[in-house]
Formats: sequence, structure tokens, C-alpha cells
Amino acid sequence: MQTSLLTAEGVRLSLRESGGDGPAVVLVHGWAQSGEVWTHQLAVPPFRATAPDLRGHGDSEVTEDGYRDPAAWAADLKAVLDRVGGPAVLVGWSYGGLVVTDYLRVHGTAAVAGLVLVGAITEIGRDRPGGATGPLMRRALPDALSEDPAVAVPALTRFITDQAPGLDGAVAQRMIGAALRVPPWVRRELFRRDVGSADVLRSVDRPTLVLHGTADQVVDPAAGEYAAALIPGARSHRYPDVGHAPFLERPERFTADLAAFAREVAR
Repeated sequence: MQTSLLTAEGVRLSLRESGGDGPAVVLVHGWAQSGEVWTHQLAVPPFRATAPDLRGHGDSEVTEDGYRDPAAWAADLKAVLDRVGGPAVLVGWSYGGLVVTDYLRVHGTAAVAGLVLVGAITEIGRDRPGGATGPLMRRALPDALSEDPAVAVPALTRFITDQAPGLDGAVAQRMIGAALRVPPWVRRELFRRDVGSADVLRSVDRPTLVLHGTADQVVDPAAGEYAAALIPGARSHRYPDVGHAPFLERPERFTADLAAFAREVAR
């Protein structure tokens, strides 16, 4: 089911919800995508899943500002967690890991049952180890941020199709469409931040699972290793020969891993 909510700041966010009766899971997508990427986890989940579209993405409101402000991202995610009710497992993929970290920086872990970081960054800015990118991300920029469709469309197409080897063509085309729906200036704004998160990661007091494909060329696996090393008690799982989107490339294994973790932390 797709619905929407208004945050306390009046930002309209679109979200997809499943009707499962298991543990609550909030799925946060990455840069220039939408909650639609979590189709497999929303279809027949063993948990109660909610997948918002971030501001400026998908069917959510394109706000004039807030994209550089950790407090704005934190407020958006708080509204989603308030709607879900009760502690939830927070899942952050790619840039979604940074949004999750923004939330933790402002609101802590009181509403969080556990964390799952999937091919995620937790920092951003030059020489930030938690934001280490791979060659595919570096090749995509700056063309993927261009106002000129003749420049941006090929760059985004290569970026999407190359990040998850073997991805179904129809899925890839929907992801390309989702990327193009994000205004170019919003795509740029998300990169105009400089945020370190070592203190936030060290303060996490909830069970944490770090998942990363060994063939990820968008976010360097070193970024995941950095988060896993700083978060007390974090566990790290590698997906051999998987790229940037294990939930799409290995949906059965990913969903099973997520379900097992959600049941474990919900006890």
C-alpha cells in the first residue's frame, strides 16, 4: 500500500507499507532512487515493512532546502518512525545509511530495535573513511548531476546498469526512471555536505548488521568495514560476487538475513 504523511515541519513524504504482523522494519533507499527498490522486501515480507521516499525523491515533496542539513533528514525519518510506532529495525542502503546516521545523531536509539547498513555510507566529504566510494560512483560524477539530459541520461543509465551485475532489465529501467525523477539540483545538493560520524557510530547501543557486496563499485566495502569497526558489537556479512544492491541481486538471501535479524532483535 502506498500512502503519505506530513512531518512536523510540514514536509509531505510518500511511503510504501506492507501489512505483515512481524517485527517493524523501516527501509531507507539511496541517492536518486525511491522506496520502490525494496519491492522484494515489501511483496511478501515476514516483517512489517515501511519504505519511505526521501524528500526530493519518488513521490515525496521536492522541498526547497534541507538536503545539506542532518537535522532535516533526522526529522523526516523521525516522522516515519513515529508512524510505525514501537522500536523498529532501521535499514539504510547506500546514501540511506547517511540518513540513518543523521537520525541517530539527533534522536539517538530510543525508537530503534536494530540497525542494518547495506552497501552504506555513514559519512560524506573528502577523505571521510565512512564515505569511501568506488570507481563506478567516481565515473558517474559530475555527469550524473548535469542539467543537460544529453549528459545526465547516459551517465545515470551506466551508473544504474553497472552497479548491480545481472539486474533484470525492467528493474534497471524503473531505477533509471526513478533517478531521472529527482531534479538535477537535488541530486547535486545531496553531495554538498561534509559530515563525519565517528562519534555517532561509537555511541550506537543497538544490535547492528553490516552487509556489503564484495563486488560493490559504488560504495567501497571499506566504508562498511569502517562502520562495523566503530559500532560496538556490530556483525559484518559479505555477499560474494554481489554488487551494490544485494536486496535486488540476491533477494531471497537478503530477505532471509534481514528477517532473521529482525526476529532476533525483537525478542
